[in-house]
Amino acid sequence: MRPGARPAGAGQGAAAAAQLLLTLSFLPSVVEAQVTGVLDDCLCDIDSIDNFNTFKIFPKIKKLQERDYFRYYKVNLKRPCPFWAEDGHCSIKDCHVEPCPESKIPVGIKAGSSNKYSKVANNTKELEDCEQANKLGAINSTLSNQSKEAFIDWARYDDSQDHFCELDDERSPAAQYVDLLLNPERYTGYKGSSAWRVWNSIYEENCFKPRSVYRPLNPLAPSRGKDDGESFYTWLEGLCLEKRVFYKLISGLHASINLHLCANYLLEETWGKPSWGPNMKEFKRRFDPVETKGEGPRRLKNLYFLYLIELRALSKVAPYFERSIVDLYTGNVEEDADTKTLLLNIFQDTKSFPMHFDEKSMFAGDKKGAKSLKEEFRLHFKNISRIMDCVGCDKCRLWGKLQTQGLGTALKILFSEKEIQKLPENSPSKGFQLTRQEIVALLNAFGRLSTSIRELQNFKVLLQHSRPCFWKGEYCRLHWLPSQIARVCCGLAPEDPLLRTSTVYLFLLTLHFFVLAPILGNFCLL
Repeated sequence: MRPGARPAGAGQGAAAAAQLLLTLSFLPSVVEAQVTGVLDDCLCDIDSIDNFNTFKIFPKIKKLQERDYFRYYKVNLKRPCPFWAEDGHCSIKDCHVEPCPESKIPVGIKAGSSNKYSKVANNTKELEDCEQANKLGAINSTLSNQSKEAFIDWARYDDSQDHFCELDDERSPAAQYVDLLLNPERYTGYKGSSAWRVWNSIYEENCFKPRSVYRPLNPLAPSRGKDDGESFYTWLEGLCLEKRVFYKLISGLHASINLHLCANYLLEETWGKPSWGPNMKEFKRRFDPVETKGEGPRRLKNLYFLYLIELRALSKVAPYFERSIVDLYTGNVEEDADTKTLLLNIFQDTKSFPMHFDEKSMFAGDKKGAKSLKEEFRLHFKNISRIMDCVGCDKCRLWGKLQTQGLGTALKILFSEKEIQKLPENSPSKGFQLTRQEIVALLNAFGRLSTSIRELQNFKVLLQHSRPCFWKGEYCRLHWLPSQIARVCCGLAPEDPLLRTSTVYLFLLTLHFFVLAPILGNFCLL
């Protein structure tokens, strides 16, 4: 054989490979192909949510999260786990949460009660506290301090009856303000039995599921041959709407958290400087249809469902914030006014969305049965909020508590429609009230969902630009390949419409395989 001559059939093989790769390059990623269409239990499609989030919600909610009122969150990360002996806190440095120094907290936030949302409301609250203390003292001068504390606890219990979450006591010495911008949610390395135990407890003990029904990918499930979780979804579809919704909310929250970890992954660390970014391998491990046996796309659809639920809650609670009494008070008058304007602008966008989830379809049957089911729903979710105190990683616990509380606040809003409609314009309402802690959690939790959907779009783009390299067993950027050839040889920009035509694309791939590849000796130019 002449030196440099190709073996017989090499030309046909290269042409076949080029055609195959060309076909693959125009196909949508498997994840994209399966995470599409209309969501179950509502009349909204995923593409509409993607467009609405990208162009209306994401830029504004991201800006809102940077405002002082929403960036400082008071949380107790030292509450003991109420369900099992703790394994001890994670010693990984990225698990650490840096509390905010007292001097950095805006004066309007740190001085006052947990119900602080306006200057007028603060003064009213202080008067109410004084009156309550005087009344307790006037009832019986022989009351012990323990009895007085019991009265206050009873009042607090009454106030908590509409809560879906176990709220931290902000007056506790262990509660600290955290700057959420300086403690972002990302991959910390926290995993293994401790993390698995938390999620397993959430799903197995709080999602209305009998122990005889096993979740897909549960390592404790017995071998079921080719079942691949279909029996679980057959069982799930047989549940009432409310219990299906509950499972989807938890699954969607889990998917959202996993997306954040994949998108902000520690890629490398050189000279003490970490580099964070999207990890394709981790994303595929958690969401790829093949690697998850079809479970990944279902989880991502539940993320969209959760987004719809919280979007609906924001549209319903708008009247609460539209009142003149609500200032989002931090002490900075100009910034407070700008923050409220931005928030009301977001509410207007949420109300303009045409395909909202209809929460009135829930708890709509027999009044007694519906009331009982609603209370069961509330207590199950409240229990999940308590499980967040069992998370061993402080940063994971911080964001787990915040997002759980945000969802709990959204549920509280959805099922308090009558109370919201009766809100007085110029005075605090005793029928419906939100603490600052709930407000901060609600908007930041929705911001996390908005970011998740945006990050999912980024991963879809990365998947489209990455295809298997059959010759090296790695991933190569096939879209990079023709676009770079086009840029160097033809002066075309990567986004040029001409590059998207199949004839030009095939020409560029042919140029690569028959001219550049033989010269460089590699079918994947990375």
